[in-house]
Amino acid sequence: MAKEHIRSTPESAVAAGASLIEQQTASASVDSEPAAINERSFFGGRHVAIAAMCIAYTVFHLLVMNVYPLETWTYRLVHVGGGLVLGFLLVGSADVSPDGSARRNLVERILFLLAAAGVAYGAFGVATVWFNGWFGSSPIPPAWAMNTLGLPLAAGTALACIHGYMFPDTRAHRFAPGDVLLALAAIASTFYLIFFAPQLQLRAGMPMALPADMWAAITGVILIVELTRRLAGMALVIIAGVFVAYAFLGPWLPGIFAHRGYDAKRFFSYIYTDNGILGAPIAISSTYIILFVVFAAFLQASRVGEYFVNLAFAAAGHRRGGPAKVAIFASGLMGMINGTSAGNVVATGSLTIPLMKKVGYKPQTAAAVEAASSSGGQIMPPIMGAGAFIMAEITGIPYMEIVWAAVIPAVVYFASIYFMVDLAAQKFNMKGLPRAELPKLGKLLRQIYLFTPIIVLIYSLFSGYSVIRSGTLAMVTAMVVSWLTPHRMGPRQLLLALELGARMVLQLVAVCATAGIIVGVIALTGIGSRFSSVLLSLADQSQFLALFFAMVVSVVLGMGMPTTAAYAVAASVIAPGIVALGVEPLTAHFFIFYFAVMSAITPPVALAAYAGSALSGSDPLKTSVESFVIGLAAFVVPYMFYLSDAMLMKGSMAEIVHVTATAIVGVYLLSGAVQGYFWGHANILQRLALLIAGLTMIEGSWTTDAVGLAVGAMVIFSQRLIHRGKAAEGTGG
Repeated sequence: MAKEHIRSTPESAVAAGASLIEQQTASASVDSEPAAINERSFFGGRHVAIAAMCIAYTVFHLLVMNVYPLETWTYRLVHVGGGLVLGFLLVGSADVSPDGSARRNLVERILFLLAAAGVAYGAFGVATVWFNGWFGSSPIPPAWAMNTLGLPLAAGTALACIHGYMFPDTRAHRFAPGDVLLALAAIASTFYLIFFAPQLQLRAGMPMALPADMWAAITGVILIVELTRRLAGMALVIIAGVFVAYAFLGPWLPGIFAHRGYDAKRFFSYIYTDNGILGAPIAISSTYIILFVVFAAFLQASRVGEYFVNLAFAAAGHRRGGPAKVAIFASGLMGMINGTSAGNVVATGSLTIPLMKKVGYKPQTAAAVEAASSSGGQIMPPIMGAGAFIMAEITGIPYMEIVWAAVIPAVVYFASIYFMVDLAAQKFNMKGLPRAELPKLGKLLRQIYLFTPIIVLIYSLFSGYSVIRSGTLAMVTAMVVSWLTPHRMGPRQLLLALELGARMVLQLVAVCATAGIIVGVIALTGIGSRFSSVLLSLADQSQFLALFFAMVVSVVLGMGMPTTAAYAVAASVIAPGIVALGVEPLTAHFFIFYFAVMSAITPPVALAAYAGSALSGSDPLKTSVESFVIGLAAFVVPYMFYLSDAMLMKGSMAEIVHVTATAIVGVYLLSGAVQGYFWGHANILQRLALLIAGLTMIEGSWTTDAVGLAVGAMVIFSQRLIHRGKAAEGTGG
């Protein structure tokens, strides 16, 4: 596997004289993409075949984006279809292991043969249609093929999914026959949709849609949902299932949920268009997301992530509670190139969590700090875990404006986590790591050129280059810069990076396609506009009540879902309502995006916290609660920029500086209230006063800021008095 090769190359050995932390960073493989427990690894001819397919998939996208553009529908269909093929060949229906097995009995054989017959017949029908289109004497496809290919293809695909679920092939180093069938079904349905793409743009979702259109779309939906189950779990699958059921059950539902309902042919032919699966999420996935995922793969191949972590240790490892502060800096830096919360937790947490435990943090606290820090990678410019790209696509706001607006909220968020861990370190008298174990900062600063790819990316974006051109330039820069390091990217490393890029993007392809199903249902049924009316009616009572309701819905929708899907769905359901309240579109979408991101650390379903608890050995629920507390500022920051646009870089420089400064002071006061430590141990009254002081600084007006500062000063004064009193008692005793 590419990941294993990148992790185990001889060059990864640390140079003689390296510090203990540098040795541990190298062995922790922060630049390797961790393999899922149901992901297969191949050797020999199978590895060569799958690697070639991954490389071809990545190169296809890079060529289309930079050299030879394709028709939009065709490009997105190849993106989804290719992702499905690779996904089913690489990812099993259950956990795999080197000593796994395949269950064989009469029922299994019958089920497999029925599935194979259906998929093979459907694929043969699609091949006939293509053959007739290229070589036939008539442009009209054979009637027998059009009338009969659909149902067997869809039924065979469904049976193959059932076969994989009931009789999983757990062998890690072999292709599962049932998964090969699903890959063939993906090829067949994709080729059908590509062949009829011009006609489908006119007839999809209309009465003139053909039954074969419906069956090809149903096949595609089944495949997308099944791959999402394998790659992202059941949460998103269940939500998508509820929305699909809603499209058919509308006539029997009460109140705002009622609609006239849709028949299967109209619904499924509509859902596989640019109003649904091929809509905004896949538009972003097929361009910006895959581009920056490949960029991240290039950086990983040249060990930039390892450098980021070592730099964070050199800068902050010796300070009190050092490893926790390293987690914050490293996660922020890694978030610039890799925007997945759980992925960041695994990449940096495998190193920082044990070290946090070593200096005195409880296991659940160590995991919670890492989870909260890694979730911040989603809001860290310039990549923001693909959120900025989807926001730009949905709102039409220029990408650079979104990135620029994200700077202050990201700084405030990471500052709040820093305050949390620093106050905890003071409270429990935690020390940092010995300097002798840490990397030398001066030596690492001489390698500052490793930031060049990110600098090139940011500079080219601000210079007016397109996002795609900027990402491509940054990718080339990463390859050039690698030649200044021991980890040079030659032809072998280049191919490994291209292969790794394809593997890394598969989950996002599946998630974005499933999010497209949900978005399509919302557009078809009009539930989004009806939800807006509910928000407006709430706003008649209180605008804050409406925003609180929107926050709750965003978090609930995001629970258990990857951020990309969570934001895409929440933006479709909630954003129109918030904009209707009179909120600026940029502010409204940032408001939703922040809460969708923070669903990763919100109990009871907190994916980032769960990933951290697995590394620390702590209780998942307790870890999720503590990560929620540590990341509490993220639930306050959106209200800050709702009340003051200056937080989003709008307004005069004086306003921006004022709001930024008061926001940082406000989250510092809140951190003191949460930790029970400010300028000393805080009693319950002092904590309550700090909470009030922090909340009064949310609005950003001079009056409320003065109140907050005054209350904070009173707490400091009272703590000093109490401290002096205790000191006097001790002296007198």
